[in-house]
Amino acid sequence: MKVAVIGASGYVGAELISLLCAHDKISLEYLLVSENSSSADMTFSQLHPRYLGVCDLPLVCFSQHWFDETVQELDAVFFATPHEFSADWAQAFVEKGVKVFDLSGGFRLKNSEDYPRFYGFEHKNLSALAQAKYGLAEWQQDDIAKTQLVAVPGCYPTASLLSLKPITSNNYHIENSLIVVNGISGVSGAGRKASLATSFYEVSLTPYNILQHRHQPEISQEANAQVIFNPHLAPYKRGLMVTVTLQINADITTQQIDEAFVSAYQDQPLVRLTGAWPKIDNVANTPFADVHWQVDEEKQVVVVSCAIDNLLKGAASQAVQCANISLGLSSEYSLLNNVTLGKS
Repeated sequence: MKVAVIGASGYVGAELISLLCAHDKISLEYLLVSENSSSADMTFSQLHPRYLGVCDLPLVCFSQHWFDETVQELDAVFFATPHEFSADWAQAFVEKGVKVFDLSGGFRLKNSEDYPRFYGFEHKNLSALAQAKYGLAEWQQDDIAKTQLVAVPGCYPTASLLSLKPITSNNYHIENSLIVVNGISGVSGAGRKASLATSFYEVSLTPYNILQHRHQPEISQEANAQVIFNPHLAPYKRGLMVTVTLQINADITTQQIDEAFVSAYQDQPLVRLTGAWPKIDNVANTPFADVHWQVDEEKQVVVVSCAIDNLLKGAASQAVQCANISLGLSSEYSLLNNVTLGKS
């Protein structure tokens, strides 16, 4: 599969490019940046020296001319771009027969009316939005395989949904009860561009965008249950954890909850059901999601925690999972090559 990455200069783009370079079924042909990018005309390894000799492709400015001249050479494109960009351009690639893996939020919400409120723009590509399928790799393989436009989930929703769906998909939760998702992420989730708000000297553990974060409707939509999402920013580089609290029906037992998680993930190598509460250090720089839960039958409560690397399982490695599914490969193909940790 011949592919291009648009948005190659950011943290997620860099992680994605590294994974694609190591993939023997994918040929990385082009790296694109915005027309006003300070990285234009550099090589990828100049921008990210750790990849010297691994990926020395040039960073080319995206333009209509580049699209017209090059699109016919591609089988797929990965967008690691601002949301509006992918919303504007994805359909153009699809119409040329190029499969799109969009790592932005441009197609994650099904209701176009949600975009002005949560993303700050009017979604104009309604036909593309209707065609797009959500790409949570462990749960939506058929959709990913069949569609030409995959909306790769956000990092918080990935961890949240891996925690919630074994319960909500079985309707074990009390309908319309309060579901609270508390999340903590490192500063790389805010992107590579320098900002005082994400400077280590300024960052202290703090909640932000409470009751209005753009991932709240995404989690609710895909869990098929309304949630309250409380994100927090923490002073570390990478990694993300969510802890979900929800009420279950009175007749649901601990054994049923245990069986739901085992059934959902026993054949999913990148989801590890751990015997203790997860730690971010155990998943940082890996494609794994570590999940643990505890049931209080008397209180009818389940608490679930999930830890992931926000740049990998929360973005780049999940995009590669989606590409693998599209190629008819196992979703974890090539992602375990440089990982020595075993499944818990």
